[in-house]
Amino acid sequence: MTPAPARRSPARVTLVGPAHPYKGGGARHTTELAHRLSALGHEVAIESWRAQYPAALYPGRQTIEEPEGEPHPGTRHGLAWYRPDGWWRTGRRLAREADLVVITVFSPVQVPAYLAILAGVRSLDTGTQIVALCHNVLPHERRAVDVSLTRALLRRVDGVLTHSPEQAHLAEGLLGPERPRPVTAPLPPHLPDTGGPAQGPDGERRHLLFLGIVRPYKGVDLLLRALADGAPDDVTLTVAGEFWGGTDELAALARELGVADRVRLRDGYVPATELPGLFASADAVVLPYRTATATQNVWLAHEHGVPVVATRAGTLADHVREGVDGLLCEPGDAADLARALTALYASGEAERLRAGVRPVDPAPYWRDYADRLLKA
Repeated sequence: MTPAPARRSPARVTLVGPAHPYKGGGARHTTELAHRLSALGHEVAIESWRAQYPAALYPGRQTIEEPEGEPHPGTRHGLAWYRPDGWWRTGRRLAREADLVVITVFSPVQVPAYLAILAGVRSLDTGTQIVALCHNVLPHERRAVDVSLTRALLRRVDGVLTHSPEQAHLAEGLLGPERPRPVTAPLPPHLPDTGGPAQGPDGERRHLLFLGIVRPYKGVDLLLRALADGAPDDVTLTVAGEFWGGTDELAALARELGVADRVRLRDGYVPATELPGLFASADAVVLPYRTATATQNVWLAHEHGVPVVATRAGTLADHVREGVDGLLCEPGDAADLARALTALYASGEAERLRAGVRPVDPAPYWRDYADRLLKA
């Protein structure tokens, strides 16, 4: 890791992005970043949404009742996808209130609102800087319009932060020549408050867990094939999360592979309070991603004392100590994933890996992240 840049003096910072009652890692990251910047002495606000997406564009559940961490006191919920007249006015207000505006980019669907906010900021000559914090520069399943929208946004901001060198390279291609290179900062831990690990049974559980939104790039179909070919016949699997497109296709594949009686497809958002029980039931969390940018699920599993079997997609391998607290395999390769599952269930291996698991210390990650963001 290259040395972190020097920290700026205290500033007025506004983060534009999701926060509670929105669910998931994006909202938790925005909120935790606000807390961390506040602790460094900055005056921080979050400009969040009261309506982020039309329901047709997000088939899962968007909001939750109970926060999964401490909300930030400086949170406003004024943005709405159906009120574009408010986007520009918000930008005008932020130009007067903030020295730095950080827009959190998850999807090109957000870009029209962000372009209007940016135009509002630029309409006043206050010197406010704007940084695009890209969780995903482009979607995993992208369209031509996604590229056009993201290019338009990145070429209008003052700085870009990404979470991996691969994402920085992608952003650089959209920025064009003679623009400052994107800053790269590894995504820091921002885990939900689950109440801590639950006590599981002694010894092997003979059970595996996949957790998260189920989309094609996450490779659950490969996991089903690997379960059939590489895991002992008495090992079962729970796939827990929101299934984009429903469960029918994966259920049919499980029947075709002869593992339907060993697979539980638990469709729907998993509240933080249910996570300890799911982790306690598993010998390992399996992350069979074909592609990835970054995920919290390795750290989340380790926080609950569970080893991880993951592919080397994106930054997944950065958080797994192979042979110590997890096993790695090649992305998109069901046979190599089956090999890893076979290795996991070698005599005593699952419990040996469990003994090697240590929870992550988030503080060093966040110090570095905040410094790099403020430099971007």
